Amino acid sequence: MDRDSVVPQVDELPGERARKQVEYHHETAAPSTYVYEFVWDHTAPATGPFCTDVDGNVLLDFTAHVGASPLGYNNPTLVERLDEFDLVDPTKIAGQDFYAASGPPGDTSIPGPADLMDRLVEVSDHYGMDTVFLSNSGAEAVENAIKISYDHTAGKYAITFEGAFHGRTLGALSLNRSKGIYRRRFPEIATVHDVPFCADRTCDPETCDCGFFVEDGSVLRRMLEPGRGFVDPNEVAYVIVEPVQGEGGYRFPSDDFAAELAAIVDEHDLLLVADEIQSGMGRTGEFWASDHYAFDPDVITAAKGLRVGATIASEDVFPDESSRLSSTWGAGDLLACAQGAITMDVIREQGLMENATERGRQFRETFDPGPGVVDVRGLGLMLAVEFDSKDRRDDVMDAAFERGLLTLGCGRKTLRILPPMDVTEREIELGADLLATAVEASA
Repeated sequence: MDRDSVVPQVDELPGERARKQVEYHHETAAPSTYVYEFVWDHTAPATGPFCTDVDGNVLLDFTAHVGASPLGYNNPTLVERLDEFDLVDPTKIAGQDFYAASGPPGDTSIPGPADLMDRLVEVSDHYGMDTVFLSNSGAEAVENAIKISYDHTAGKYAITFEGAFHGRTLGALSLNRSKGIYRRRFPEIATVHDVPFCADRTCDPETCDCGFFVEDGSVLRRMLEPGRGFVDPNEVAYVIVEPVQGEGGYRFPSDDFAAELAAIVDEHDLLLVADEIQSGMGRTGEFWASDHYAFDPDVITAAKGLRVGATIASEDVFPDESSRLSSTWGAGDLLACAQGAITMDVIREQGLMENATERGRQFRETFDPGPGVVDVRGLGLMLAVEFDSKDRRDDVMDAAFERGLLTLGCGRKTLRILPPMDVTEREIELGADLLATAVEASA
């Protein structure tokens, strides 16, 4: 497959083999979130954003596996370095409580858990972070952020934002304020309060209509105001925010929203947790999406493109007692740790954050919105196309799929566009044209 010339080629979606594979999968699989009857053939040709399904259809994948594959398919640098990995049994070790390495510290071609943590501290040093706890997933990263926040502050209240999504474990679910199906009939942490999230990336206190700003400041400021508010700031364990909301609809906050949040957490000395699971790893053009905004997080949670989960903070935020945090399989997958560390290296060494900024700008400037499109927005390659209705969004997603373009929905009526971070000018143009054609076909 020649990346410089390949284009989507679709005969039938799903094809006969895909339908049989899907049926086989569902014989034993519990219900989950299945978007497409698309079955990737991992033995067939794939490169960059292009992949092949089990029926031989070639597709342009602008989902990046929900951001979990930031380098796309078969990135040559990543593949070359992993070829050096002499796989052993087990590839999983018993968490970061056991040690593994292939060479002296900082001098190994195959990075392990310690090397991954060292890289994470390096990209988070400007926030004063020097300590990492590795885990398996984003939800676990959030759960550990919750635990260390309660432990460090001894507070009982948590503050989250409308539209938030932080994971599907019970603690993380308590912080979610997006789709009701995530929380329905599950027990929750009782002391969680929520405030509106900025819905207009250009709003200020005078123009805001999302409900965050009010006449005398903001809802968050009013909530915490001594003598008037209903939450004692001295009893707040943490505030948790997605710098860019993911499942909530790819909502990008305004600078004034970020400045107000920064001012309030500084004024009351509140612990701020930034959920960077979908927005981190350079996708927005900065390594952390928080780097675009005025607030400085005290804790960062990362996963997806990192291939493992990570909770990052300063040493003083983490408990100093042994066994307070632990995980049998936490970051125990040696291959995943190597993938995560090498992915970070590739992103920085090949200037992919700069590429994300440029290619994201290209998409926003060249995509022809067409009928029913009400907004095109993004930071870097975290892109969104919003429609006037959910039905139209779903029709466009289906029409794009039929033409060989994979996208994903989020929020109520938004498509998220997540090309690999090394996406080329030609590939952005190709994807934008396919999406525009799908919009027209769905009118």
